[in-house]
Amino acid sequence: MKQICLYFEIHQPVHLKRYRFFDIGKDHYYYDDYENERAIRDTADNSYVPALRTILEMCQQNDNFKPVFALSGVAIEMLEQYAPEVIDLLQQIAETGKCEFLAEPYSHGLASIGNEESFKNEVARQAKRIKDLFGQTPQVLRNSNLIYNDEIGSIVAEMGYKGVITEGAKHILGWKSSHYVYTCASDHRLAVLLRDYKLSDDICLRFSDTSWSEYPLMADKFIDWIASSPEQEQVVTLGMELCAIGMFQRLDSHILDFLKALPACAAQRGLSFVGASDVIAANKPVDSIDVPYAMSWNDEERDLSGWLGNTMQREAYAKLYDEKFVGRILACKDRRIKQDWDRLQATNNFQYMTTKPQAVPMLRSFYESAFDAFTNYMNIVGDFTKRVNDMFSESVENDELNALYTQIANLGDELTVKTNEVSRLRARLEKYEGKEEAKEEAKPAKKSAAKKTTAKKAAKAETK
Repeated sequence: MKQICLYFEIHQPVHLKRYRFFDIGKDHYYYDDYENERAIRDTADNSYVPALRTILEMCQQNDNFKPVFALSGVAIEMLEQYAPEVIDLLQQIAETGKCEFLAEPYSHGLASIGNEESFKNEVARQAKRIKDLFGQTPQVLRNSNLIYNDEIGSIVAEMGYKGVITEGAKHILGWKSSHYVYTCASDHRLAVLLRDYKLSDDICLRFSDTSWSEYPLMADKFIDWIASSPEQEQVVTLGMELCAIGMFQRLDSHILDFLKALPACAAQRGLSFVGASDVIAANKPVDSIDVPYAMSWNDEERDLSGWLGNTMQREAYAKLYDEKFVGRILACKDRRIKQDWDRLQATNNFQYMTTKPQAVPMLRSFYESAFDAFTNYMNIVGDFTKRVNDMFSESVENDELNALYTQIANLGDELTVKTNEVSRLRARLEKYEGKEEAKEEAKPAKKSAAKKTTAKKAAKAETK
């Protein structure tokens, strides 16, 4: 039976405020709180809340529907602050047992290509938040904007994940189809699921486009497209931002009606919506997929040029991911530093600096141009860099920082081991106490039985 893996990305950029050169060293708060609250409330009211209510209803009413969610840690923080009802709805969906949560970098940034240790640290922190909030330990990873190459695949496999979701880009697939499970070319332990960007974009980009030749798109037509693909093709992976429902495609376009009709139409054609880990468990990989250069789901090129395509972007990237600088951040324990680091890494900060022609007009926040975005961002990074460097002596070298970070990481691992050991011993103690209680409860019964036996013997003796 052909399977459909439908996942929704939930990420919210943190809007920076106007920050001038003369603010460096004086003002350490970088955010436009008013704009952040306005943007998140607008997205929650017009997209997240109605979409998640519909998805909750679909989970409750359909046995063949299991959505997948990928939340960045930064988005979780912002939603908890400005739209906690979104987290509540996600928790209700999790309680149905019919959804899956993916791992991804906490910042939704470029750490996977910028610094391996930072990438691992971010994924671990985000996975912990998912476990704490929704009771699931992610088994599959979705990198920021589906960024992936063979090197990233090896890192993800070493971290113990079963699979990764990335883009089914034409220049990578060639003659192959995205409707199969593949493995990472450099580590066959890792399964690779590829997003069908055409079918995904039919929903999130073209659904309400009256000039589109397939308008109006109905649920039965969409499912027929999937069902009519070659019988041997195993899985269709669909992925989009959750805000596509309600923001890119307005609610008055009947996008929610379309979504609600999908499970029933799929059931009629013998299809089902399943989780990413379910796909990996049920389907054997047909081949490895070779990705020597990083790809993403961004722009027509499906590469990194949207974030690193010009000199300004590359300079900002080099400044932010300087090896010694990152080492200092990983070694420090200052919560504000850590939070600022997460928010400054987000890919939208680099996208505002792009000079590439855009098929769809791009909103640059309050920036007037790519250069304006670069200048404002570098002023903030300048202050942030000064704050980080002031925490350490200039004589501290990379080796010392790495040793310090390794020591901190090892202490964390030891604490985890000890916590697990305590849990194991507590379980054994509870089991032992349960047996003792059972013994105590059994004693009166034994005494009662003994008394009855003695009484019977006495009665027999009297009869004789």
